This record gives sequence, C-alpha cells and structure tokens, in this order.
Amino acid sequence: MYTFEGRVRYSETDSEGRLTLPALLNYFQDASTFHSEDLKLGVEYLKEQHLVWVLSSWQIVVERYPKLCDRVTIGTAPYEFKGFLGSRNFALLAEDGSYLAKANSLWSLLNTDTGKPVAPPEEMTEGYILEPKLPMEYAPRKIVLPKQGERREAIVVKKHHLDTNHHVNNGQYINMAMEFLPEGFTIGQMRAEYKKQAFLEDILYPYVAVSKEQCTVAFLDEEDKPYVSVELLRQQ
Repeated sequence: MYTFEGRVRYSETDSEGRLTLPALLNYFQDASTFHSEDLKLGVEYLKEQHLVWVLSSWQIVVERYPKLCDRVTIGTAPYEFKGFLGSRNFALLAEDGSYLAKANSLWSLLNTDTGKPVAPPEEMTEGYILEPKLPMEYAPRKIVLPKQGERREAIVVKKHHLDTNHHVNNGQYINMAMEFLPEGFTIGQMRAEYKKQAFLEDILYPYVAVSKEQCTVAFLDEEDKPYVSVELLRQQ
C-alpha cells in the first residue's frame, strides 16, 4: 500500500477538535494523487495522453475520527482493473497502526477529446501494482433515493467548486450535502454515486431526505437527473 504521513491540523477539525469528513476525503484524494504522481502517471501524464480519471463512486467507513495534532498515516492501493474501470481502496491509520477509516472507490477512465470511456494503456496497468482488497463491508454502488424527500434552494456552481479538470470536485458535493445534516449528526459512513459532471454556472437542485439515522441528498439538474447522490449514515 502506498502511504504518506500526516498530522491533523487545526484547519481540518470541527468544533469538537476532530478531523472532519471533508478533510478525511481530501487526505484520500491526496493519497491517490501522490501515488499517481510518484509513478509518473499523474496530472501531466494524463493531460498528454488526453485522459482523465473520473470518480464513479465512494464508500467511506469511519471507525473513529482522530483529534487535533494526532499523527496519522494515509494509505491507498488499487485492487482491480476491469475494462475502463479502476477500483481503489484507502485507509486512515492511527499512530499505533489501527484503522481509523477505510474506503472503497470506483473510477472511470475517459478520453478527454471524445468524452468516451477507454481502457487503461499498458503503462498504467503495469505501473499500478494491484493488491488484495481491504477487509471491510462493501456496500452497493447504487444509491436509492427515499420517496419522502423535499427540494431545497438551488446552488449555482462557482469557481471555488472546481478542480483541475474544470468540473465540480467530488469533495465539494460532500461539503454541500453535509449542510443538510441535523444538529449532532456524526457520520459513520458516506456513500456517493456520481452520474455526470457539473461545470461552472451549472445549477444544482438539491433533493433532501433526512431521518434519525440517515441523510440522503441528490443534486439534480433541471430535468431531475442526478449529478450525484450522497448517503450519510449516523455513526453507531
């Protein structure tokens, strides 16, 4: 597993001094980015090859949120290539080596000229060493929207929502979804299913369903088709 060391910063904590879920997600995104860059398969390589990895789904399971100044290890490992799809695990480890969080993710490789999915070139399949899947309870990729949801105020995509691919960064959707959580709701599991990319000035229409144990948020377009669906489960 590819790893790097970190320490929980004040800017990454909530009002209780614990690492936030968006900060954890950023750790995981950084891990996959560092891994790819170190293999010379990162941003510039993809740009030259007219390729981009687009996230299709996330599942993050949190056992415990580390606190301010805790030292942590962030790790990632790909475990499968299948056609144009790539699967990758992530882990957050405490200083004693115990798991704080585990994650599963599915990515699609697209040709940026055509927008169509393509199989990874040989240098990718040879560069990324596949490892066994992490032991965790793997949830389905598809998120079913509850029928008792309600619509909320529309959100216009701004420049700060975008990443280097010029679409809304997947972590930004999680930030938006968390705005609908009830007070005192600690997230134990997050799932996200990404359907299509949103770009600058696109309008997102939130559809929100909240219960005691779960908050589900879909960001829809004008035709009620989802950009992304996010499911947040309360930590037990």
